[in-house]
Amino acid sequence: MDVPEEGKRSGLLALAVLGVLLVAVLTVFTVFDGDEGSGGGGAATPAATAGGQDAANSATGSGGSQAPSGGATPIVALTEVAAAHEVMAKYMAGLSTYDHTSKSAAWSAPLLRLTTGDTQMEQVTALPTGKEWARCEADQCSSTGTATVVRDAMISDDLVRDSGRSISSVVNVTAARTADGKTVTESNKWLVTVKEESGAWVVSGFDIFGLGDVGASDESGE
Repeated sequence: MDVPEEGKRSGLLALAVLGVLLVAVLTVFTVFDGDEGSGGGGAATPAATAGGQDAANSATGSGGSQAPSGGATPIVALTEVAAAHEVMAKYMAGLSTYDHTSKSAAWSAPLLRLTTGDTQMEQVTALPTGKEWARCEADQCSSTGTATVVRDAMISDDLVRDSGRSISSVVNVTAARTADGKTVTESNKWLVTVKEESGAWVVSGFDIFGLGDVGASDESGE
């Protein structure tokens, strides 16, 4: 039995429509599958980054006791820093420790051994002079100094000028001065620098740090 020509055309049209729909459905599935795959890859990158940050934090350590990542070594070991601090404190305390009977050469000699010994350090490692010293002798004055390292300001190793390692720290110096039976305590902060010479730390300079803090007088003896 022959199918009418119009029926054939309708059947072919229906098949064409079904074909288009099938292609569209396959395309949609392909697109969504690709999006899900790239979404999974995007989530993997932050996870790896977060893990790398955790590893970095673990390497440095909250207490700072572990070596830096990459096998780098610190410029100055903690034991050496402690030795440098001891030199700073001893020198700065010594500058404020003397009495009216002190003789310049004998008093400065042990302090200069803690320094580079250059002209600048010889000039600043000195007792009071002029009217101040005359008043000290007349009042039979005495001074006792104490020093404490507050914090480190800079640790460096100058490779360009080959000047070696150096540490600059803020040091709090307190001087208790007694004259004519009265005691006055004064505190000042100094920025002190030490450098390494022949395996030892020596003071190479210091400058005032802040405005100072004059304490209350202790009028003992009255």
